Amino acid sequence: MTAAAETPVRPNNIRLVLGGLMIAMMLAMLDNMIISTALPRIVGEFGGLDHFTWVVTAYVLGSTVSTPIWGKLGDLYGRKTVFLSSIVLFLVGSALCGMAGVTILGGPKDGMIELIAFRAVQGLGAGGLMVGVMAIVGDLVPPRERGRYQGMIAGIMAIAMVAGPLAGGFITDHLSWRWAFYVNVPLGGVALLLLATRMHLPKYRTEHRIDWLGAALLSVGITAIVLVTTWGGNEYDWLSAQIIGLAALAVVTLGVFVLVERRMPEPILPLRLFANRNFAVISVIGFLLGFAMFGSVNFLPLFQQTVQGASATNSGLLLLPLMFGMLVVSIVVGRTITRTGRYRVFPIIGGTVMTAGMALLTLLDVDTSKLESALYMIVLGVGMGFLMQTSMLIAQNSVEQRDLGAASGAATFFRSIGGSFGISLFGAVFANRLADSPAGVLLAGAGEGAGVDPAALRQLPAGQQHQVLTGLADAIGTVFWWAVPFALAVAVLAWFVKEVPLRGQGDAPAPGTTPEESAETALASPPAH
Repeated sequence: MTAAAETPVRPNNIRLVLGGLMIAMMLAMLDNMIISTALPRIVGEFGGLDHFTWVVTAYVLGSTVSTPIWGKLGDLYGRKTVFLSSIVLFLVGSALCGMAGVTILGGPKDGMIELIAFRAVQGLGAGGLMVGVMAIVGDLVPPRERGRYQGMIAGIMAIAMVAGPLAGGFITDHLSWRWAFYVNVPLGGVALLLLATRMHLPKYRTEHRIDWLGAALLSVGITAIVLVTTWGGNEYDWLSAQIIGLAALAVVTLGVFVLVERRMPEPILPLRLFANRNFAVISVIGFLLGFAMFGSVNFLPLFQQTVQGASATNSGLLLLPLMFGMLVVSIVVGRTITRTGRYRVFPIIGGTVMTAGMALLTLLDVDTSKLESALYMIVLGVGMGFLMQTSMLIAQNSVEQRDLGAASGAATFFRSIGGSFGISLFGAVFANRLADSPAGVLLAGAGEGAGVDPAALRQLPAGQQHQVLTGLADAIGTVFWWAVPFALAVAVLAWFVKEVPLRGQGDAPAPGTTPEESAETALASPPAH
């Protein structure tokens, strides 16, 4: 593989380039969250209640399947062209989502099916946005200086988790649910213009063909896993033929994928990466982090809206303590890594503090005040702040420059898959705990809607209402109890991370990095401040 360097990013352009990258990351994260508050209006317009969960699943599936593929494409053909292509695909998908159900595309009767299909297109583009930002920052900034920029990315992710539901609710109430998608077009256009004109990265050329067989096998295997975690216990019983069949398909296709990748000259996911101890350990940590974090945090808005009586909009605001803790710590940790070049202690601290935060959240009950729950969430957010981008930094610092995209894609992929498993498992834990309680009996008698509608809960007689809220709080607390061992496993595994010095500008390259790749990285890097 050879590389031809373009004009490097000049110091006075680095902030413009980073601005474009941050916009792209924000769009990808927002569209994973913004749709939740618009879904009731969409279902009201199109119907299709039986399929509405696919509006979310299609996006998650598209982004998860495409993440490692985008990462490898960037390694092979140059990250700029590949990243700009993912932006275009995301914007096309966004525009089509906004147009779903209009006459020119088939009419309202087909609206839900069209929206699901277009969300999959949008998700395919989003996978490239998320991994592309991480890998491009890795190209532009030496590992020693990378911490502060990845701290900023973690901050963007934290803001998106709060701003998504709020923006979705505001847009749906004051404009139309379609603008939840249309708004991406002008913002994405700004990012596209900035990056097309201001960002200059090495262009890679390769004589190898892309590993289409590996990409196909990986896509089928990931799709089967996501469907198992999405449908298991919801659409179908865990022991149903559909779920067992999907699980078997995942095992077989991923097994064949491993065999194929061992023989490919340019595998879509280089298995040699996992021979590196740090990369292997941090991949497992990423899976567990996604499992514990995304799987359990999803239940905080449910607690706030049902037990604490907050509105949908206010429940988003009540998550601010969690995001504030994550944002502040991510920035501080990033700057500390840049200053000291050391990072091993941070995932250890993060796993320990996250475990403490999960343990505190097991105390949630009907008498928990909003101040108490806010303090618990701050602790959890602080733990997440120590981990989110530090894990990506360790993954990138563990591999050669030529594998940066594949490593970034793999790290993002394991976190996403962990989140998918966590949401599924903790959803089953919550449902089973609630069903086995007296509250479950009352909810069954009151009708299915009372179990999910806070307004319906408030219509129950006072005695029954208290019993139901107690049952809901207990079931949510049980979810956090289940999250504790996974968070603790993160802290334990972090002790096995080896401290490898982070390279700064002018330092020796990582083992296996060619002189040309080292020179390209130095050219593309901004000066230290």
